[in-house]
Amino acid sequence: MGHTHREKSKDRRDKRLQQISLMRTIPYSDHQRWWSKETVAVVTGGNRGIGFDICRQLADHGVTVVLTSRDTGVGVESAKVLQEGGLTEVACHQLDILDPSSINQFAEWLKENYGGLDILVNNAGVSLNQDNNYQYENARKVIETNYYGTKRMIEAMIPLMKPSAAGARIVNVTSRLGRLNGKRNRLENDALREQLSDEESLTEELIDGMVSTFLQQIEDNNWRSEGWPQKYTDYSVSKLAVNAYTRFLARKFSERPEGEKIYVNCYCPGWVKTALTGYAGSVSVEQGADTAVWIALFPDQAITGKFFAERREINF
Repeated sequence: MGHTHREKSKDRRDKRLQQISLMRTIPYSDHQRWWSKETVAVVTGGNRGIGFDICRQLADHGVTVVLTSRDTGVGVESAKVLQEGGLTEVACHQLDILDPSSINQFAEWLKENYGGLDILVNNAGVSLNQDNNYQYENARKVIETNYYGTKRMIEAMIPLMKPSAAGARIVNVTSRLGRLNGKRNRLENDALREQLSDEESLTEELIDGMVSTFLQQIEDNNWRSEGWPQKYTDYSVSKLAVNAYTRFLARKFSERPEGEKIYVNCYCPGWVKTALTGYAGSVSVEQGADTAVWIALFPDQAITGKFFAERREINF
């Protein structure tokens, strides 16, 4: 039984991906294109995998792209590949989202050279565990990068987001593994799930508290009985936090006046063939990057606080 169900959902997904490939061939019409080459997109972890393809696709649509990479040399090489392919509006800069001084230096440079940004894609992330043996050090690094790094980056970029009629956009790359109510891998702690589901009362303190409780329980080695997601637990918790933070920010930003709006959404690229999945994925890098670019360029901009996969909204 399970097998046929799995095959069916694989067929559905393949069909969906074919539809999207077709959609991708339809160019944006002039009245949909709110952007120009004055529009600046910053992509974290843009040197390889999904991040690299997000840079390529955005540049292809005529946006100026700043590709960031933890390792300067690697970033320069990656940018050169795009530039040599005719995408001249691509620049690169060193950025380590774990290092506040690196973020500050980047912010200064961006402000000086570009006057700010319009689109931020938070793609940089790590996954260290392929099994259920969680060491505190690894778990801390995953949470520190995927959640706190993303959060730090957003905080540093908000003041640099350029006011515009179309609104600035933030896209957080996340994962279905961090869903509250997915059929699989869900958070089994009902009280916490209820708190995280209640958009109105969602706070940063609640989300920070959740990840620090999780890390404490990993350290004390009593996390197994606490109802955390069963697969890729630390990675899933880091993405659960990013998903909740996305909704929290969307609500916070909704109070901004017209002309200074910031729309924030997240998406799951799917199980992509990249270094992160040990190239074991079922989705191409191009397909994995597609939804991020689609969200970043929404012509109908007032979409915020949502979770997408394969260009469709899914539940948190």
